[in-house]
Amino acid sequence: MENIPSQLKVLSVDIGGSHIKATVLDSNGALLVDYNKVVTPLPANPDNIVKAIEELAKSFPNYNKISVGFPGYVRDNIVKTAPNLDNASWVNFNLGKKLEEVLGKPAKVVNDADMQGLGVVSGKGLELVLTLGTGFGTALLLDGKLLPHMEIGQSPITRHNTYDNYVGDGAYEAEGKKKWNTRMEHVLQVLKTLFNYDYLYIGGGNARELNFKLDTNVKIVTNQDGIKGGARLWATDAEPMPVVPSSTIKSII
Repeated sequence: MENIPSQLKVLSVDIGGSHIKATVLDSNGALLVDYNKVVTPLPANPDNIVKAIEELAKSFPNYNKISVGFPGYVRDNIVKTAPNLDNASWVNFNLGKKLEEVLGKPAKVVNDADMQGLGVVSGKGLELVLTLGTGFGTALLLDGKLLPHMEIGQSPITRHNTYDNYVGDGAYEAEGKKKWNTRMEHVLQVLKTLFNYDYLYIGGGNARELNFKLDTNVKIVTNQDGIKGGARLWATDAEPMPVVPSSTIKSII
Protein backbone atom coordinates (compact mmCIF):
# COMPACT_ATOMS: atom_id res chain seq x y z
CA MET A 1 0.00 0.00 0.00
CA GLU A 2 1.36 3.37 -1.03
CA ASN A 3 1.36 6.04 1.66
CA ILE A 4 1.28 9.79 1.27
CA PRO A 5 4.89 10.92 0.71
CA SER A 6 6.29 12.62 3.81
CA GLN A 7 7.69 15.50 1.78
CA LEU A 8 4.27 16.33 0.38
CA LYS A 9 3.36 20.02 0.49
CA VAL A 10 -0.06 20.66 -0.98
CA LEU A 11 -1.52 23.99 -1.98
CA SER A 12 -5.11 23.26 -0.97
CA VAL A 13 -7.75 25.55 -2.48
CA ASP A 14 -11.45 25.74 -1.66
CA ILE A 15 -13.54 27.61 -4.22
CA GLY A 16 -16.80 28.88 -2.74
CA GLY A 17 -19.64 31.02 -3.93
CA SER A 18 -18.52 33.92 -1.71
CA HIS A 19 -14.79 33.31 -1.07
CA ILE A 20 -11.80 31.39 -2.38
CA LYS A 21 -9.64 30.03 0.46
CA ALA A 22 -6.20 28.47 0.31
CA THR A 23 -3.40 27.14 2.51
CA VAL A 24 -0.49 24.70 2.33
CA LEU A 25 -0.80 21.26 3.98
CA ASP A 26 1.77 18.71 5.02
CA SER A 27 1.48 14.97 4.39
CA ASN A 28 -0.86 14.55 7.38
CA GLY A 29 -3.15 17.37 6.29
CA ALA A 30 -1.97 19.82 8.94
CA LEU A 31 -1.58 23.48 8.06
CA LEU A 32 1.95 24.64 7.35
CA VAL A 33 0.76 28.25 7.06
CA ASP A 34 -2.39 30.17 7.95
CA TYR A 35 -5.30 30.31 5.56
CA ASN A 36 -5.64 33.21 3.18
CA LYS A 37 -8.79 34.07 1.29
CA VAL A 38 -10.16 36.46 -1.32
CA VAL A 39 -13.67 37.35 -2.37
CA THR A 40 -14.89 35.19 -5.23
CA PRO A 41 -14.69 37.45 -8.28
CA LEU A 42 -17.63 38.47 -10.41
CA PRO A 43 -18.28 37.20 -12.93
CA ALA A 44 -17.04 33.92 -11.47
CA ASN A 45 -15.80 32.59 -14.80
CA PRO A 46 -12.68 30.46 -15.40
CA ASP A 47 -10.39 33.39 -16.26
CA ASN A 48 -11.27 35.34 -13.10
CA ILE A 49 -11.17 32.30 -10.80
CA VAL A 50 -7.79 31.15 -12.12
CA LYS A 51 -6.37 34.67 -11.72
CA ALA A 52 -7.64 34.77 -8.12
CA ILE A 53 -6.01 31.42 -7.34
CA GLU A 54 -2.78 32.58 -8.98
CA GLU A 55 -2.74 35.66 -6.75
CA LEU A 56 -3.45 33.60 -3.64
CA ALA A 57 -0.66 31.17 -4.53
CA LYS A 58 1.91 33.98 -4.57
CA SER A 59 1.52 34.42 -0.80
CA PHE A 60 2.45 30.82 0.04
CA PRO A 61 5.82 29.06 0.41
CA ASN A 62 7.03 26.28 -1.81
CA TYR A 63 4.50 23.53 -2.55
CA ASN A 64 4.76 20.56 -4.86
CA LYS A 65 1.12 19.56 -5.44
CA ILE A 66 -2.18 21.38 -5.85
CA SER A 67 -5.62 20.22 -4.66
CA VAL A 68 -8.80 22.12 -5.48
CA GLY A 69 -12.32 21.69 -4.15
CA PHE A 70 -14.78 23.02 -6.72
CA PRO A 71 -18.52 23.73 -6.17
CA GLY A 72 -19.91 21.65 -9.01
CA TYR A 73 -19.63 18.38 -10.88
CA VAL A 74 -16.02 17.50 -11.78
CA ARG A 75 -14.67 14.47 -13.63
CA ASP A 76 -10.98 13.88 -14.35
CA ASN A 77 -10.18 17.50 -13.40
CA ILE A 78 -12.72 18.76 -15.94
CA VAL A 79 -15.61 20.90 -14.69
CA LYS A 80 -19.02 19.85 -16.00
CA THR A 81 -21.29 22.13 -13.97
CA ALA A 82 -20.86 25.15 -11.69
CA PRO A 83 -24.38 26.03 -10.52
CA ASN A 84 -23.29 28.63 -7.96
CA LEU A 85 -20.68 30.30 -10.16
CA ASP A 86 -20.87 31.51 -13.78
CA ASN A 87 -22.25 28.14 -14.85
CA ALA A 88 -22.26 28.32 -18.67
CA SER A 89 -18.63 29.44 -18.89
CA TRP A 90 -17.37 26.39 -16.95
CA VAL A 91 -18.80 23.58 -19.07
CA ASN A 92 -15.99 21.14 -19.98
CA PHE A 93 -13.28 23.49 -18.66
CA ASN A 94 -10.16 21.56 -17.63
CA LEU A 95 -9.35 23.43 -14.45
CA GLY A 96 -6.65 20.99 -13.39
CA LYS A 97 -4.73 21.39 -16.65
CA LYS A 98 -5.06 25.18 -16.57
CA LEU A 99 -3.72 25.41 -13.01
CA GLU A 100 -0.80 23.16 -13.92
CA GLU A 101 0.03 25.53 -16.78
CA VAL A 102 -0.27 28.65 -14.62
CA LEU A 103 1.33 27.39 -11.38
CA GLY A 104 3.71 24.78 -12.75
CA LYS A 105 2.76 21.97 -10.34
CA PRO A 106 0.61 18.82 -10.68
CA ALA A 107 -3.03 19.59 -9.84
CA LYS A 108 -6.11 17.59 -8.92
CA VAL A 109 -9.63 19.04 -8.90
CA VAL A 110 -12.66 17.40 -7.29
CA ASN A 111 -16.02 18.51 -5.99
CA ASP A 112 -15.61 20.59 -2.83
CA ALA A 113 -17.79 18.30 -0.71
CA ASP A 114 -15.80 15.30 -1.96
CA MET A 115 -12.57 16.94 -0.83
CA GLN A 116 -14.01 17.74 2.58
CA GLY A 117 -15.36 14.22 2.83
CA LEU A 118 -11.90 12.75 2.35
CA GLY A 119 -10.79 14.82 5.32
CA VAL A 120 -13.52 14.03 7.83
CA VAL A 121 -14.70 10.45 7.42
CA SER A 122 -13.62 7.55 9.62
CA GLY A 123 -13.05 5.25 6.65
CA LYS A 124 -15.45 2.59 7.89
CA GLY A 125 -18.72 1.74 6.18
CA LEU A 126 -20.97 3.99 4.12
CA GLU A 127 -20.49 7.64 5.09
CA LEU A 128 -22.37 10.67 3.76
CA VAL A 129 -21.04 14.22 3.93
CA LEU A 130 -23.19 17.34 3.55
CA THR A 131 -21.99 20.91 3.13
CA LEU A 132 -24.49 23.66 3.90
CA GLY A 133 -23.49 26.96 2.36
CA THR A 134 -24.30 28.87 -0.81
CA GLY A 135 -25.65 25.58 -2.09
CA PHE A 136 -26.16 22.04 -0.82
CA GLY A 137 -23.08 19.86 -1.34
CA THR A 138 -22.80 16.13 -0.86
CA ALA A 139 -20.16 13.40 -0.91
CA LEU A 140 -20.55 9.67 -0.43
CA LEU A 141 -17.69 7.39 0.66
CA LEU A 142 -17.46 3.65 1.19
CA ASP A 143 -14.68 2.46 3.51
CA GLY A 144 -12.89 5.76 3.01
CA LYS A 145 -13.02 5.75 -0.80
CA LEU A 146 -15.02 8.27 -2.79
CA LEU A 147 -17.99 6.91 -4.70
CA PRO A 148 -19.05 8.57 -7.98
CA HIS A 149 -20.20 12.09 -7.26
CA MET A 150 -23.89 12.90 -7.44
CA GLU A 151 -25.14 16.47 -7.68
CA ILE A 152 -27.94 15.92 -5.19
CA GLY A 153 -28.16 19.68 -4.65
CA GLN A 154 -29.54 20.02 -8.18
CA SER A 155 -32.15 17.28 -7.66
CA PRO A 156 -35.77 18.02 -6.63
CA ILE A 157 -36.79 17.77 -2.98
CA THR A 158 -40.24 19.29 -3.55
CA ARG A 159 -42.35 19.83 -6.64
CA HIS A 160 -40.84 23.26 -7.24
CA ASN A 161 -37.50 23.21 -5.38
CA THR A 162 -34.11 21.58 -5.69
CA TYR A 163 -32.13 20.94 -2.51
CA ASP A 164 -30.07 24.05 -3.36
CA ASN A 165 -33.19 26.20 -3.52
CA TYR A 166 -34.85 24.53 -0.55
CA VAL A 167 -32.04 24.77 2.04
CA GLY A 168 -29.25 26.80 0.43
CA ASP A 169 -28.14 30.23 1.61
CA GLY A 170 -30.90 31.93 -0.34
CA ALA A 171 -33.57 29.90 1.43
CA TYR A 172 -32.04 30.62 4.83
CA GLU A 173 -32.09 34.36 4.15
CA ALA A 174 -35.58 34.36 2.66
CA GLU A 175 -37.35 32.01 5.07
CA GLY A 176 -35.50 32.59 8.35
CA LYS A 177 -33.79 30.22 10.73
CA LYS A 178 -36.91 28.52 12.14
CA LYS A 179 -38.41 27.49 8.80
CA TRP A 180 -34.97 26.61 7.42
CA ASN A 181 -34.43 24.21 10.33
CA THR A 182 -37.83 22.62 9.69
CA ARG A 183 -36.79 22.08 6.11
CA MET A 184 -33.45 20.63 7.18
CA GLU A 185 -35.18 18.12 9.45
CA HIS A 186 -37.18 16.96 6.43
CA VAL A 187 -34.05 16.78 4.25
CA LEU A 188 -32.14 14.70 6.78
CA GLN A 189 -35.02 12.26 7.11
CA VAL A 190 -35.17 11.86 3.32
CA LEU A 191 -31.42 11.24 3.06
CA LYS A 192 -31.48 8.80 5.98
CA THR A 193 -34.14 6.75 4.21
CA LEU A 194 -32.43 7.03 0.82
CA PHE A 195 -28.86 6.12 1.78
CA ASN A 196 -29.08 4.12 5.02
CA TYR A 197 -25.64 5.51 5.82
CA ASP A 198 -23.54 4.38 8.77
CA TYR A 199 -22.46 7.92 9.54
CA LEU A 200 -23.41 11.42 8.43
CA TYR A 201 -21.15 14.48 8.65
CA ILE A 202 -22.54 17.99 8.23
CA GLY A 203 -20.25 20.90 7.43
CA GLY A 204 -20.30 24.27 5.72
CA GLY A 205 -21.03 27.70 7.13
CA ASN A 206 -24.70 27.02 7.89
CA ALA A 207 -24.12 23.76 9.79
CA ARG A 208 -23.79 25.82 12.97
CA GLU A 209 -27.36 27.10 12.45
CA LEU A 210 -28.93 23.68 13.00
CA ASN A 211 -30.90 23.79 16.26
CA PHE A 212 -32.68 20.43 16.48
CA LYS A 213 -31.46 17.17 17.98
CA LEU A 214 -29.37 15.07 15.64
CA ASP A 215 -29.12 11.27 15.58
CA THR A 216 -26.20 9.73 17.42
CA ASN A 217 -24.51 8.82 14.11
CA VAL A 218 -24.56 12.41 12.87
CA LYS A 219 -21.64 14.77 13.51
CA ILE A 220 -21.18 18.48 12.86
CA VAL A 221 -17.77 19.20 11.31
CA THR A 222 -16.02 22.45 10.50
CA ASN A 223 -14.09 23.59 7.44
CA GLN A 224 -10.98 23.07 9.55
CA ASP A 225 -11.90 19.41 10.07
CA GLY A 226 -12.00 18.86 6.34
CA ILE A 227 -8.78 20.57 5.30
CA LYS A 228 -6.71 17.39 5.24
CA GLY A 229 -8.79 16.14 2.33
CA GLY A 230 -6.51 18.19 0.10
CA ALA A 231 -3.57 15.98 1.14
CA ARG A 232 -5.58 12.77 0.86
CA LEU A 233 -6.22 13.47 -2.82
CA TRP A 234 -2.56 12.60 -3.35
CA ALA A 235 -2.72 9.32 -1.44
CA THR A 236 -3.24 5.95 -3.13
CA ASP A 237 -5.31 3.54 -1.04
CA ALA A 238 -4.29 5.49 2.06
CA GLU A 239 -5.67 4.73 5.48
CA PRO A 240 -7.92 7.42 7.02
CA MET A 241 -5.63 10.22 8.10
CA PRO A 242 -5.04 11.10 11.75
CA VAL A 243 -7.11 13.89 13.20
CA VAL A 244 -5.33 17.24 13.12
CA PRO A 245 -5.52 18.76 16.63
CA SER A 246 -7.86 21.74 16.56
CA SER A 247 -5.31 23.73 18.52
CA THR A 248 -3.04 23.73 15.46
CA ILE A 249 -5.68 25.17 13.17
CA LYS A 250 -6.90 28.74 13.11
CA SER A 251 -10.46 29.49 12.14
CA ILE A 252 -11.15 30.14 8.50
CA ILE A 253 -14.21 32.21 9.18
